[in-house]
Amino acid sequence: MSNFRFLTSGESHGQCLTAIVEGIPAGLKIDIEAINRDLARRQQGYGRGGRMKIETDKADVVSGVRFGETMGDPVTLRVVNRDWQNWTDRMSVFGPEFGDKVTAVRPGHADLTGVLKYNRNDARDILERASARETAARVAVGGLCKEFLKACGIEVVSHVTKIGGIAVDEANIDRSKIGSGDSELNCYDPEAEEKMKEKIQEAMKAGDTLGGVFEVIVRGAPLGLGSHIQWDKRLDGKLAWAMMAIQAIKGVEIGAGFQCGELPGSQIHDEMFLDKNNKVYRKTNRAGGLEGGMTNGEEVCIKACMKPIPTLMQPLNSVDIGSKTEVSACKERSDCCAVSAASVVGEAMVAIVITEAVLDKFGGDAMVDLLNSMNNYKNRVQGGL
Repeated sequence: MSNFRFLTSGESHGQCLTAIVEGIPAGLKIDIEAINRDLARRQQGYGRGGRMKIETDKADVVSGVRFGETMGDPVTLRVVNRDWQNWTDRMSVFGPEFGDKVTAVRPGHADLTGVLKYNRNDARDILERASARETAARVAVGGLCKEFLKACGIEVVSHVTKIGGIAVDEANIDRSKIGSGDSELNCYDPEAEEKMKEKIQEAMKAGDTLGGVFEVIVRGAPLGLGSHIQWDKRLDGKLAWAMMAIQAIKGVEIGAGFQCGELPGSQIHDEMFLDKNNKVYRKTNRAGGLEGGMTNGEEVCIKACMKPIPTLMQPLNSVDIGSKTEVSACKERSDCCAVSAASVVGEAMVAIVITEAVLDKFGGDAMVDLLNSMNNYKNRVQGGL
């Protein structure tokens, strides 16, 4: 059983976001610049708002690492909010109340349910933590996990496949190049990307927002991560849960996903063949690399659908929890489209789940022990039937 776990804390306009990660073995070399590159990728993307011009996210490691290597104790990561200097009064920890309360709650956000559940009279007490700003801490954790997975020969990448109804043409995409580009939208179909940008421009002019779909791909995951033994050990369930736990995600597909309900089994299941060394191979990967709750040695492929952001510059009709009247919803600084940013968060969450699965299977307090166990296992299962 893996002892891996993590916890984040902090508010959107608070002093900082913090994450504590426990269970990473000792002896893992950390490239902090790689983690910070993911934080920068999360802030980029066509259609992002003014907050991204203020913040330049970087992670500070404040515990668990010495001379660039993990020591086996919890790793603490901190991302300072540069915008805090403009919010010291409104977000004061112990100072007097300051500023107007947020009472015109937004449809599609946690505002109304949160103030009722937690008995608050100011939606800022809810929206500050419900904000997707919290995902900066998760991307930092995911960056740490990607460093761990890289040492294990595993890579996690992503790309955007649809925005505002504009979809990529899979035939135009070289899947081997996903993760190597510098597209503004993290899209690997240039023609589709230009149409997506046009759609975003139209939405921005209308004061509207757009959602979309992205795919996360895991390369190099060994066969047998996860388990069929108990429902909560199934890796596909854990991946779906992790993706759905990202703000604004409303649907998840693994492999062929919902197509599985439309086509006959003969067109869905991945047939198996034997090479000359009696090693099993497949010509398709509609299962998305997962069968029976376990990785099957193919690429793991997960798609997630992000709804349009609920903060609109042309606000929707709502209610005021103070005056109890119908009003236009409040406006917070926001993005028109953040699907590309969500794809980076998706990478982080998938990396976190795969890290837990690797640690659960191979264990070890030190990287050298874990890698030895992993290599011995790979040699056994990769030898053929």
